[in-house]
Amino acid sequence: MDIVSALRTFLRVVETTSFSAAAQDLNLTQPAVSRQVSALETHLNVRLLHRTTSALALTAEGERIIPMALRVLEAVDDLGDSLGHNVGAAAGRVRLSVPAPLGLFLSDRLEGLLSLYPGLFVELLFREDASDLIQEGIDLEVRLGAVADNGLICRRIGWTTAFLVAAPSYRERCGLPSRPEDIAVHDCICYQRAAHSHIWSFSDGAQEIPVRITPRLTANNAVAVHRATRAGSGLSVLSHILAVPDIESGALVDAMPDFRPTRLPINVVYSSRRNMPLRIRTVVEFLIDAVRSDPLMRDAEG
Repeated sequence: MDIVSALRTFLRVVETTSFSAAAQDLNLTQPAVSRQVSALETHLNVRLLHRTTSALALTAEGERIIPMALRVLEAVDDLGDSLGHNVGAAAGRVRLSVPAPLGLFLSDRLEGLLSLYPGLFVELLFREDASDLIQEGIDLEVRLGAVADNGLICRRIGWTTAFLVAAPSYRERCGLPSRPEDIAVHDCICYQRAAHSHIWSFSDGAQEIPVRITPRLTANNAVAVHRATRAGSGLSVLSHILAVPDIESGALVDAMPDFRPTRLPINVVYSSRRNMPLRIRTVVEFLIDAVRSDPLMRDAEG
């Protein structure tokens, strides 16, 4: 019996409270998961789970083994890292939540990751607001700006770059602002991502300049905002992922080049650093490499 694999399987069953859910995540059959847990129980000579037709519950021995299992797996992961390679190949399902623009950016790059790891499955969720990772079974989430939840592990992987943009038709009809305070007289399209989304912040290179807006149109999805902006409905602040191709083609114009929207940190968050499965660590490294491959998402300092 592979004790490391059996411990990982047992912990995934505990996390998902289901043999079938654990099997799906680990890309195994449900009988294979059940056999691994049974083999672990035989090896340890204890019952770890109470099984019924409708539910699973930890035994007292199962409760006690969890901290020890986490330490064992953390040591195995550290050993693999210290040797410059991982033990085994990344496999299983990873649920990854991202804002829409970054999700589009990653969609163009996921083929390389999936080709490298045939046993890896990625479920890409487009979310503009923060999720309840544990309640919703989300392994990783990319969030923009400060992360207020101290119960999550947060790793900064880059910075946003955005542009204030408008369609040529809007420019012809209404003109463009030259300074942030001019925005007050313009029609604005608001990407409602957070509580302070009606405040746009700009920088002149020396200081930040907040501007309160009264949007004519509000949407909770950046792609919808992008489409409305291209249609000439007003000004909007868009990620470079959406804005730059249109600025280069002439479909949008850079409305205020002397004052750039304030950059926000791009963070990947997850529920625990301990016993992070290889499949999740592999996707985290993919996120870091993908984001840092784009010069406009690299650290603000560099």
